[in-house]
Amino acid sequence: MSIQTLALSTPPTAPDPLSSQSIGMVKHNGQPKPIIYPDSDGQPMADNTKQFRIIVALHSGFEGLYKDDPNIFVAGDLLWYPVEGDNKTRVAPDVLVAFGRPKGDRGSYMQWREDNIPPQVVFEVLSPGNRLTEMAKKLAFYNRFGVEEYYLYDPDNGDLSGWLRSDQLLEVIDEMQGWVSPRTGVRFELQDGELLVYRPDGQRFETYTELLERAEQERTRAEQERTRAEQERMRAEQERTRAEQERIRAEQERIRANQEAERAERLTAQLRALGVEPE
Repeated sequence: MSIQTLALSTPPTAPDPLSSQSIGMVKHNGQPKPIIYPDSDGQPMADNTKQFRIIVALHSGFEGLYKDDPNIFVAGDLLWYPVEGDNKTRVAPDVLVAFGRPKGDRGSYMQWREDNIPPQVVFEVLSPGNRLTEMAKKLAFYNRFGVEEYYLYDPDNGDLSGWLRSDQLLEVIDEMQGWVSPRTGVRFELQDGELLVYRPDGQRFETYTELLERAEQERTRAEQERTRAEQERMRAEQERTRAEQERIRAEQERIRANQEAERAERLTAQLRALGVEPE
């Protein structure tokens, strides 16, 4: 069964290991009753280094894209609870983007505390441990609870699938190569099976290592530019010194010429005083 033929099914539920949690209140028989919303489902964010690297690159890419917008929230592996009073209906997308929600730390995304705004864009990155049944349940969850765009990348097979909401349902995007996300404006490309994501300005999402390398290249370039500017300053200073020396030499030549002319005039006057007309 291919990724794109996953059937919509019932939303996923998860076990209840609670190392971290949020507490809310619901009414039971007319009385308030506390309910715990776990901040963890006990599952690791990634099953291997490849999956982790891609998730981090997507998360940091969207964080960077929206760093100047205080009302776009980006998160990775954050439990999303869409229904108040229901701590079983939940899922943790590998990456989610919620427009209209402020930045800030959260233990989980409890939708009723977020102006009832669901994440509009979600990403999942497959690992060998993911089962088709599990992914079908996630698709059903995202379809049921209002996700506008859902993207699923399988790095081992180099396959990218996408779904876009239309007429209240998530429908398969037929061609993902070159697809531009309506919500985010990013463009997706597959190059030899590797997912490349480009910002609206054409700049590619980069891994942390690539960002470090580019920062080091920028630092080296800036240092080279500083060295070049310093060399230019020194050359200009040397040129200024040379020009000053030339000015001093010319002034000395002028003084010497004046002294020579005065000496010649005095000698001429002395000769005339002796009755000798100089030639």
